[in-house]
Parts: sequence; C-alpha cells; structure tokens
Amino acid sequence: MRILLVEDDAVLADGIRAGLTLAGLRVDAVGTCADALAALAASCFDAVVLDLLLPDGSGLDVLARLRARADPTPVLLLTALDDTADRVRGLDGGADDYLGKPFDLDELAARLRALARRGHGRAAPLLTHGDLTLDPATLTVTLAQTPVPVSRREVAVLSMLMERPGMIRSRSDLEERLYGWQEEVESNTVEVYVHNLRAKLGRERIETVRGLGYRLRGPA
Repeated sequence: MRILLVEDDAVLADGIRAGLTLAGLRVDAVGTCADALAALAASCFDAVVLDLLLPDGSGLDVLARLRARADPTPVLLLTALDDTADRVRGLDGGADDYLGKPFDLDELAARLRALARRGHGRAAPLLTHGDLTLDPATLTVTLAQTPVPVSRREVAVLSMLMERPGMIRSRSDLEERLYGWQEEVESNTVEVYVHNLRAKLGRERIETVRGLGYRLRGPA
C-alpha cells in the first residue's frame, strides 16, 4: 500500500512513517496543503492520512479539492481536533475515517488496510489467487499452505498484482508502489523483484505482457 501522510509536525511525521513502514506500507510525507495537492496531482495513493491544522490552511480544504474533482482516494483524518462536531464535519466533508490524537500506530495501520480493501472493492482481509495467499497485516505469503519467505518490496509488488488478478500492471505502476513521490527510481528494480518472485512462486505465476507490463495468471 502506498500512503500519503500530510502532517506538519516533523517529529510526529517521522514516527508515523517509521511505524507504518514496519507494517509494510509505503509512506510519502508532506507538511503543507500545497505539497499535499501537488503530490496527489502527480501520483496515485491507496489512501491519505490528513491532519487538519496545517501551516497554509486546513486539511478540510485539501479534502474538498480532492472530492471536487471526483477523486475517490480514501482519506483518514488524523488530528487533535477530536470533538464530535469536528468528526461530523470531517466525515460529512468526504473523509472515510477519523482518528484522534494521540493514537495507536497498529490501529492506524489496520484502519488504512481496511480503507484500501474497500477502495479495491474487497471485503476479505487476505489476498488470494488460486493456492497463493498474501496477508497484508503480517506481510506473509503462502503457496499451497506452505510459507514462502519474501522481502517487503517483493510483498509490495505481489500485493499490487494480487489486488486485481488478471489486470496488467505496468512497470511505472509498480515503481510508484515501490518508490516515493519525487524519489529517484533505480533502473531494473521491478524486473529484479519479479524475477525473485518467479523463483519463489514458479515462473508461470507472473506473466510478462510484452510492451505493457505484468499480471498474475492461473486459476483465480
């Protein structure tokens, strides 16, 4: 999962990013409304964690701009403004979830996974494709009920392929999952992780569609 974190407290942002990274999420952090809107215009995210009190305005303004252009990206408001009226205003303004500060990082990660499931039209917590299963909460993969050792970045590639089996994922789509906004992309990284996954799961599991990208194949 790729998350945009909009939080102007640098220490808190670093802590959230570290915690969510350990949970297997890819986090890009910005500290202003302007940078949040620029990031959302330039890249696709699975969810946004949005503070309300930002140096150049309100997070509600970012939310309003996002919904005004019919962008369905799930938004979780994470803020010290935790009165009932604030929660109602945020949810009615288009937010999908609301979490007050202070908060538990494990709960935040779980709420983001739930938002991503709903965003992908999926109710089950596990990703499955035939005899292949991936648990986003524990970052574990099993093949025919046998555990398969995988790295975090291999999980990132595999989860994107498993979210919509049969859909072709381009190299640039996969790079966006692996790298942050404005982060330099290393050459051949996607090919390396696809090669590693094929070695662990079977070469026939991931199909190369020449000129387009990659997709899972086999029984769904």
